[in-house]
Amino acid sequence: MKYLIQICWSDEDEAFIAEIPALEGCVSHGSSYEEALKHIQDAAEAWLTVARRHGDPIPSTTEEKAISC
Repeated sequence: MKYLIQICWSDEDEAFIAEIPALEGCVSHGSSYEEALKHIQDAAEAWLTVARRHGDPIPSTTEEKAISC
């Protein structure tokens, strides 16, 4: 499944913050862009696994892969 991933540098956290807006609360971080991307992909897999296990609705996907700010 493909979801929009937002990755931004946070001066406050001194890390890249990654989020998937379609998956409420699915946020991660990393010391590099690549690390943040890997962590958010892992978080998304876990988010979707839990949602399926509980019978929660799975949000629709998007063709966009990632954006940076």
